[in-house]
Amino acid sequence: MRRGALILLLGAVVGVATHVLFFRLHQPYDPGTLDGQLAWMKSELHLSDDQYARIRELHEESSPRLRALAAQVAQMQGEFNAFENTRRSADRVDFIEFAQFVQARRDVNRECLDSTRQLVMAAASEMTPGQRQHYLGIVALADPQSAHPAN
Repeated sequence: MRRGALILLLGAVVGVATHVLFFRLHQPYDPGTLDGQLAWMKSELHLSDDQYARIRELHEESSPRLRALAAQVAQMQGEFNAFENTRRSADRVDFIEFAQFVQARRDVNRECLDSTRQLVMAAASEMTPGQRQHYLGIVALADPQSAHPAN
């Protein structure tokens, strides 16, 4: 009886350990993190370890610039909200100031787009032609500008 209980207990422990290990290994990638995005790229594009290391380095090098641009975009969203609140509450708009804001927002958006394109092209340059084609196809689907190139 004791031997049977030991075998059942051992079986349960092995089963639970296998279950936990399986789900840890097959855990979905967190697209909100650099590690998650790069792990997905490595898996989807079948990147070698050298390719992965170089692409990771490219992302890490561009990260401070992209974060600074993201902060500018957030600041500009706050400025836009202030313009909108003034328009609603005082029913007035400083058109010159708003035009300057719109131009500054366009400049930041263009800089964001240029920085992102540079990163994409630098990453693509580290890939084989087949990987590059697949990657650029994925990136084009994610880029709203690619659907409307006239904008």
